[in-house]
Amino acid sequence: MPGIDKLPIEETLEDSPQTRSLLGVFEEDATAISNYMNQLYQAMRRIYDAQNELSAATHLTSKLLKEYEKQRFPLGGDDEVMSSTLQQFSKVIDELSSCHAVLSTQLADAMMFPITQFKERDLKEILTLKEVFQIASNDHDAAINRYSRLSKKRENDKVKYEVTEDVYTSRKKQHQTMMHYFCALNTLQYKKKIALLEPLLGYMQAQISFFKMGSENLNEQLEEFLTNIGTSVQNVRREMDSDVETMQQTIEDLEVASDPLYVPDPDPTKFPVNRNLTRKAGYLNARNKTGLVSSTWDRQFYFTQGGNLMSQARGDVAGGLAMDIDNCSVMAVDCEDRRYCFQITSFDGKKSSILQAESKKDHEEWICTINNISKQIYLSENPEEIAARVNQSALEAVTPSPSFQQRHESLRPAAQSRPPTARTSSSGSLGSESTNLAALSLDSLVAPDTPIQFDIISPVCEDQPGQAKAFGQGGRRTNPFGESGGGTKSETEDSILHQLFIVRFLGSMEVKSDDSPDVVYETMRQILAARAIHNIFRMTESHLLVTCDCLKLIDPQTQVTRLTFPLPCVVLYATHQENKRLFGFVLRTSGGRSESNLSSVCYIFESNNEGEKICDSVGLAKQIALHAELDRRASEKQKEMERVKEKQQKELSKQKQIEKDLEEQSRLIAASSRPNQASSEGQFVVLSSSQSEESDLGEEGKKRESEA
Repeated sequence: MPGIDKLPIEETLEDSPQTRSLLGVFEEDATAISNYMNQLYQAMRRIYDAQNELSAATHLTSKLLKEYEKQRFPLGGDDEVMSSTLQQFSKVIDELSSCHAVLSTQLADAMMFPITQFKERDLKEILTLKEVFQIASNDHDAAINRYSRLSKKRENDKVKYEVTEDVYTSRKKQHQTMMHYFCALNTLQYKKKIALLEPLLGYMQAQISFFKMGSENLNEQLEEFLTNIGTSVQNVRREMDSDVETMQQTIEDLEVASDPLYVPDPDPTKFPVNRNLTRKAGYLNARNKTGLVSSTWDRQFYFTQGGNLMSQARGDVAGGLAMDIDNCSVMAVDCEDRRYCFQITSFDGKKSSILQAESKKDHEEWICTINNISKQIYLSENPEEIAARVNQSALEAVTPSPSFQQRHESLRPAAQSRPPTARTSSSGSLGSESTNLAALSLDSLVAPDTPIQFDIISPVCEDQPGQAKAFGQGGRRTNPFGESGGGTKSETEDSILHQLFIVRFLGSMEVKSDDSPDVVYETMRQILAARAIHNIFRMTESHLLVTCDCLKLIDPQTQVTRLTFPLPCVVLYATHQENKRLFGFVLRTSGGRSESNLSSVCYIFESNNEGEKICDSVGLAKQIALHAELDRRASEKQKEMERVKEKQQKELSKQKQIEKDLEEQSRLIAASSRPNQASSEGQFVVLSSSQSEESDLGEEGKKRESEA
């Protein structure tokens, strides 16, 4: 199959007039395809609906196929292979127009389903995406206009934030919608061929199945032709699937890469100003005077071409000359309470233009670029090297913002200048000195391939698997409303120690050892180095609550506990030797990389010059917890002694009761050993003590009676 013309998805974020013009061509092609496919659908519907009119409907289909080459498709209209293929189909279908019956089920499944699916799903999807894209484009234009009208003299942070968020949202929506719209239009170029060939192929296969070998028109040559067409359709489908997968992957990559670019004024630390440009293009607002004091602003696409500044309206095929910028002068100006404005004045001073950039970065780059072009640097062999020499004059027109990275240079610990001694005043159980630092290998502290986590899952998250096993929480989910359960009272409410600190999380990583403060120092060095390499400067701010039971990271906005570290699991803690704002602690948990062994994770934080205070508080909490544990053990030991004593008392009373029972049995045996009257059979009757006494009294009474 010949090559397919495609819309460039990579240029959707720039949204240049050339892209819009090309989009118009694709939209016109989609409209033509829709009109043609509607006619073809009606023709095939007649084949399916009216068996009596099968011949006429087939003839109309053949006629439409013959007219395919006469259709004015903006894209692919001169496809000779498709035209010849459809012409061949037209001849065959015209020969089969005399057939009077068709199996309705076969036609419905093989002919009507593909074209109906294309008409009802694919074409409607194009129309829907077109409407959504138009709405998103209008919303983006409106948001840009509101953002451009932001007051410079009366800055309102809330209004600026809302307008910026509106621009971010509308631009992201427009970009995403435009990419998917382009993908659908590109895919339509494949689908239109499939939608044309598959119904025809299904129709012919149904006819072959119906007539089998009994029809004179269905010969081996036709079957070979249909087989080739089927193979061609499968090839087109595979090519389409491959291209769609590539476009989808491109969309995903561009969405991730373009997310920071949705903000109209991006962070200068992540996107530094390039002052060596000799070509630039982008949208600018141009001021047009409408009266003596009144003026309007029009947003147009500007680009440099040699020594000329060109402008192009959206939808125009080509741009026009705006100004000759050879030997011109450019400078930043304050204009009508608008930000990021600059003025270009021609070499003879007769013409000047005031333009407004979208961001501070674009503002500086446009000024530097026009300065470089005005000096005719673009005519040299190495324009970038020469432009670097004249950057000083260009910088006089703008004021670059300080880099956020410079503010963090002081946070990086020196990798080679490490003091030999460890902190002893506030490191608690760390030890007095680290005398074996020189002999200690860095690989024995932290593995080279250990991943680093730079952020905390916020504001509410499931407990980490290792922590859940170590802390005994069993994967319990934190209450998202910051309320405790009905019968679960917080253990920290009765804690003796309650200290709160403001900290910022820098990162965490698993470590091999937890018996030396060097582990904390090395973790600080690796995390700060990784942040500098990957340009990660955002930090999550939290409140660190130190109690006698645990350490808690609390969200400052919602007061929801982000992470909980049981105090017994905190085995090591220390501050940086030079920068006391940095501190860290090692948490020993079960699981990690090896589920059967204990793992140690080092957490690094930045505080407001309170690193030593936090370590002192942790040490104090561990001492209080130790004393509480000793008291608890002493109390348990006392209770155990009391239980033993009570048990001994019970045993003693039980022994006394046994002795008493033995005495009673001895007395009964003694009483039963007295001479008793034998029975007639020579047996003796053993009586109890009471019965024996009664019998004794009875015998004495009888003796007295006999004596009387």
